[in-house]
Parts: sequence; C-alpha cells; structure tokens
Amino acid sequence: MGAYARLGMFEVRDRPQMVERALLVRICFDKREEDESRSLLAELGELVTTLGIGVVDTELVRARDMQKKFLCGTGKAAEVSSRARELQCDCIVFDNELAPNQQREWEEAADMTVIDREEVILDIFARRAQTKEARLQVELARMEYALPRMARMWGHLDREGGGGSGGSAAARGMGEQQIEVDRRLARRRIDRIKADLQLVRKQRATQRKERQKAAAPHAAIVGYTNAGKSTLLNRLAGSEVLEADMLFATLDPTTRRIELPDGQDLLLTDTVGFVRNLPHRLVEAFKATLEEAVLADFLVHVLDAGEPELDRLCGTTLEVMAELGAAEKPVLTVLNKVDLVENKQQRSALQARFPDAVCISAQSGEGLEALQHTFVDYLSKAVTRRRYRIPQHRGDLVSLLHAEAKVLETEYDGNDVVVEALVSSELEGRLRGMGEVETA
Repeated sequence: MGAYARLGMFEVRDRPQMVERALLVRICFDKREEDESRSLLAELGELVTTLGIGVVDTELVRARDMQKKFLCGTGKAAEVSSRARELQCDCIVFDNELAPNQQREWEEAADMTVIDREEVILDIFARRAQTKEARLQVELARMEYALPRMARMWGHLDREGGGGSGGSAAARGMGEQQIEVDRRLARRRIDRIKADLQLVRKQRATQRKERQKAAAPHAAIVGYTNAGKSTLLNRLAGSEVLEADMLFATLDPTTRRIELPDGQDLLLTDTVGFVRNLPHRLVEAFKATLEEAVLADFLVHVLDAGEPELDRLCGTTLEVMAELGAAEKPVLTVLNKVDLVENKQQRSALQARFPDAVCISAQSGEGLEALQHTFVDYLSKAVTRRRYRIPQHRGDLVSLLHAEAKVLETEYDGNDVVVEALVSSELEGRLRGMGEVETA
C-alpha cells in the first residue's frame, strides 16, 4: 500500500525511501497512438530516472475502452500487477493520469505503491525549486493533488477495532472525523499559499517595472526541458545558471543583461522547460514563473537538433505557450546541439524543416556570434523606439502604452503627453490607426 509522510499539520502522500525499482505502464486506447505512447513511455523513463529510481521494464497496455476501475479491464490489471511482482518492483508508475479511486484500486491489486506521471513531475519540481515563489507554487500543486487522495490515509482504521461490528463502526467514525480535520487543514493551507503567492507576484511586478525603466528590450528563452536553454544563457551572458544533463534542471526564471554587437542591451530570461502532457495543475501553478515569457518582447525557442521527436517536442512548447497567452509573440527558433548532428543530410533536412532557424552549439560556441547578430536584426523588426504625442484627454492611449509597451520617458507639453517607448510592430500599427496619436 502507499506510504505517507506528515508535513506540517496535514498529511500528504509521499513515496517511501525504499522505492528503487519501477515498472512503467501506459494504457493506450487507440492503435494509431501506439508510436506516440512508446515515445511517452521513454520520456516517463527519463522523468523517473531523474528521481533516482531504476526502471526495470516498460509495459504498453492496449485497451478498447476506458474502464472506471483500472482504466483498463480487470484481466489486464491482473496481468500488469503479476508482472510487477515477478520483476520484484517496488512500485508501478503510470504515464496515464489516475483518479484517486483508480490509484487505490491499483495499489490494492498490485500490493505496492502506484503513482502517476503527475506525481513524478511534482516530486521533481519539489526537489528543484529554489526561490520562495517556486517553492510556494510546488507546494500549492502538491496540496491540490493530495487533497482528494486524503481518504486513503485512514483506510487502515476500517480494519481495526476487533471482530465486532460495533468496533468497526467506531473505527470508521474515527477515520471519517480525522479525514474532515485533515481536509479542513489542507484547504486552509492552500488558501494561505495562494495569499503568499499574491504577495510574491506583487514583488515580481515591482522588479519588472525596474527592469522596464532600464530601457532594454526583453526576450525569454523557452523550449523543451534539457534542450540547452541554461547553457545558452550562460554562454551569452557569462553567468552561472545551473546547467545539467537532467530534466527540469531549471525551475526558477533567471534574467541576465547581454550587450549585442550594435551596442544595444537585451534582457534574456531563462525559463522552466516543458514536457508533453504537462499536468494542467502545474501549468496553472507556474503561470507566475512563466509570466516572463508572456511579457517578453519576443521568444527564443531553443530546440535540440539531435532529438528524434523534434517536431512533437516543438509542438509541446508552442502548445504550452498558447495556454499561457503567448501564442501571438514573435518567435525566433534556435536549433541547438548541431555539433552532435554529424550527418550532412540530416543537417540539410533540419534547415529545410526550420528555414528561419539559427543553428548553434551552446556548448562549443558554434553559431553564437551569428545568433547575436540575428538578435539585432530581430529587434529592429520586433521592437521599435518611438516618441508619441497624445492629447491629455486620451488617457486610455497612455494607459495602453504602459500596458503593452515599455515606457521609457513621459513628459507634459501644453495639452499633450509626450511618451517615449519601445513598442512592437503590432502595437505601432494599432497606434498609427488612431488619429489623435502623433509621432513626436
């Protein structure tokens, strides 16, 4: 059965320390998705290995229909459970999302710990979080995940109290009472975390305003986890952001200022990497962390040139950015690790698939000078420095500039407000169509 650890005044599910061997399982309901399912199982293997758990074997279970009890049929569930015991596994890890009751049914059938992809990612995030904001976001996500599973903690009380029915009923009453106490404490803790997050976000907004006063455009580095984003930032900025060959090495956004070849400054932010099937709970919880990408002038999308599933991984990042409201941001594609692609035909094929991409190796430095020159060209298209003269009665237009551009300076000249700002080409076009706005 699952193990639990007491954290603070409430209980959450946690994996016991003795878990070392895992069977990975994905249940597939459509034959056309079998190739993708195998790929997802391979990715799950990387996630589980990141936690220091050995992968004994993987199992792709084919099912016609989704069943309420085990997702698959009882016969398939029995086969998987038997297989896990034969391999002397400590746990079964599902790539599918399991409802709390399904997780309980699997643990009873297999007589071992059963976790799903979401719990694996939550555990990794809990280990990687460094800043106060990231730790709060991880705790919030873990608490929301654990809340509906709390009933399982007191299941042992149903089996206590001797053989009489009166003892069993009393035990159930104790369990039910304790469940309600724990749930109430958990909900209070969730509310407290959300309040703390609001304070942290206000602090981040203040820091962002300070950066905006620096009159520098801003780009966010996004991409799949382990694509080399932190290595790229370190190379360009001479910084020491953690870089490692592991999934989710970076959770907290880091911003560095770099000087481009034309002397212009650019703020670059490294962000958390993405995975396929990122739990929606984590997308919500990390919106504040990824706000840097949403509010950046443009995105630097880093792809691993040697990744066999390159197209799917590229799509994953773009889907998550769309969920965060950054679908309309200009995107500069960067193919990293090209030094590992020795086959000339493969390189040519990559350039044909991504004709506007810049090919680099953040590790060796290949292509970085060309990338910086591309930044210069890109900024000239993506962001323009403009001075606008706006009648004072059109405060809505001044507010629009403050909301969607980087305002560098504001002056008052007679009945007009003169605003100097860095604006995107899209915003510049909108302002140009408003008759009361003049370029100063």
